[in-house]
Amino acid sequence: MRQPAHGGNLAWAAALAGCPPDAILDFSASISPLGPPNSAIAAINSQIGNLKHYPDPNYSELRLALSHFHQVPSEWILPGNGSAELLTLVGRELAQLAATILITPAFGDYYRTLAAYNTKVLECPLSLVTGHTLPEGEALRSLVIDKGQRTKDKGLLLNNPHNPTGKLFSRDSILPYLEQFALVVVDEAFMDFVPPNEEQSLIPVVQEYPNLVILRSLTKFYSLPGLRLGYAIAHPDCLAKWQLWRDPWPVNTLAVAAAIAALQDTEFQQQTWAWLPPARNQLFQGLAKIPGLQPQASAANFLLIESQESTSHLQQQLLKYHQILIRDCLSFKELGDRFFRVAVRSQSDNQRLLTALKES
Repeated sequence: MRQPAHGGNLAWAAALAGCPPDAILDFSASISPLGPPNSAIAAINSQIGNLKHYPDPNYSELRLALSHFHQVPSEWILPGNGSAELLTLVGRELAQLAATILITPAFGDYYRTLAAYNTKVLECPLSLVTGHTLPEGEALRSLVIDKGQRTKDKGLLLNNPHNPTGKLFSRDSILPYLEQFALVVVDEAFMDFVPPNEEQSLIPVVQEYPNLVILRSLTKFYSLPGLRLGYAIAHPDCLAKWQLWRDPWPVNTLAVAAAIAALQDTEFQQQTWAWLPPARNQLFQGLAKIPGLQPQASAANFLLIESQESTSHLQQQLLKYHQILIRDCLSFKELGDRFFRVAVRSQSDNQRLLTALKES
């Protein structure tokens, strides 16, 4: 079976480990271990009888719930079949520009969507400097616009917090680029994990910039990747055009119900923000004590670790002898076989990983 480029491929991992998929302890996919919320499960169950009907093609109720959640008019919101579907629409939009500047290392799906539309890509490496929220402007200082290149005919694609490093860019460090690029796309798939008093989302300013597109995901924070649900926040003219490009009914009835319930579940949100910092710190400190491993500080629910040994070999050892799956970074060409990424899980799961790493 072919080695996966993404995390979370339990069928591949189980074949290598020689065990059932549900026996694998998965650290490769950055999904919250606290969910799905009971409220979302109850909402799904309540909608089983409605499966005989088509979803509302305008997703009015879901868009209204997202509008209340983010304090943005509903016409500025477009739900999608995971942020992956919306990223494909972004790729088609960016292909109309002279080129797209991509902050690297970059999520593999960015290359997929840009290649699908033959978009010219200009890669801009991000320094792998250990840090949490970097000083204003420092995180993005390596952009080609600092070298005097023309940008008014180009797009910029980045994620915040950054995947795979977990760096959190300040809102103020991104704002200048909205004046300099034709289109700026910010993937905020992991921003939900940053507590409200620390988050750096650009959603509060989206109505000021018609050239800004924000992508969000509900599947990671609420542990619902199997439902496939994301949304874009952008100017209504842009979203109306995207509606004409895509298939009807991309979001199913159960996903809509789960999303509306999850957005209103403030108890689950508070529980997540209380769980993550100490769990992440426990895992970080444990990794830092293991010889040959150097974790990087992160604002998200995952950690990037540099290793002195081959991480693909380490991945196979952990699977064969401990039924633990970590995310190798071979799909990030700037990282290669000396980095791996792990999700933050429960204290007991994190300790099991640390023990296994010490024995490997």
